[in-house]
Amino acid sequence: MLDLRRLSLLREVQRRGTLHAVARALSYSPSTISQQLSLLEQEAGTPLLERAGRRVQLTPEGALLVAGADRLLDEMEALESRLAASASTVGGTVRLAVFQSAALGIVPRALSLLAERHPQLRVEITQREPESALDEVWAREFDLVIAEEYPAHAAPRRAELDRVPLLRDALRLGVPPGRGAEGMPVPSIPSIADAAGAAWVMEPRGTASRHWAEQQCRLAGFEPDVRFETADLQAHIRLVEAGHAVALLPDLVWGGAEPRVPLLALEGDPQRTVFTAARATAAARPAIVAVRASLAEAVDFTG
Repeated sequence: MLDLRRLSLLREVQRRGTLHAVARALSYSPSTISQQLSLLEQEAGTPLLERAGRRVQLTPEGALLVAGADRLLDEMEALESRLAASASTVGGTVRLAVFQSAALGIVPRALSLLAERHPQLRVEITQREPESALDEVWAREFDLVIAEEYPAHAAPRRAELDRVPLLRDALRLGVPPGRGAEGMPVPSIPSIADAAGAAWVMEPRGTASRHWAEQQCRLAGFEPDVRFETADLQAHIRLVEAGHAVALLPDLVWGGAEPRVPLLALEGDPQRTVFTAARATAAARPAIVAVRASLAEAVDFTG
């Protein structure tokens, strides 16, 4: 009989391409991974892997097994969800992937609600970029992700994942504070077009937020002078506060508190969509339902 855990390892090899990458991801030694896959080949009675340069790839028989393993893992997860639904309390562990502003603006309140209502439920939180986290949820590295979608920048879609909207988050231009009449604080830059000569702080290249921010500048008629690049939005705010940069900031980063820098509305009042995604086979699991409910309540509280 084929071992489901070894089939899962074969699936990871297909996804990651090398035994060393699988070993790093799963915290095993490469020799352990190799040994387990050798045992799987003995069980299957046929070679499942072949060398392709420095990488390994599945043989046709290996690919056939992985396709079957996906179905088996889905059925097992759905069965576990139904079993958990029969319990009198909500428990277990939910591995949650989040991006930074959600971690700041939503997660702390949601954790407080969960601790009060479901003390036996453990939530493990890891900061991840939404694009990669969606793939990692599909690959069963996480159970749930809080992800984002910028205007005209659709996030990756997988048929195996469900999506539940969480909030619409306004995107505005943060500028250093100036001083108006009688010393009252006013925006130092009146519009995004007037920020053509300013230094900018943006998230790293390749992220949806960076691409969207650059497009906003180009639509306003200029190429941004990006002098600071960091994924840390708190660093964005500090640079804007100190007068060293301007930045496009989501409202969620303030967590319901008063913004610390002047914020200017953009044409069309753009908003990003924040949503949660889980594997469809696990979405009914009581622990995931509870986490999603608390996140939604935390959004209402923050707003």
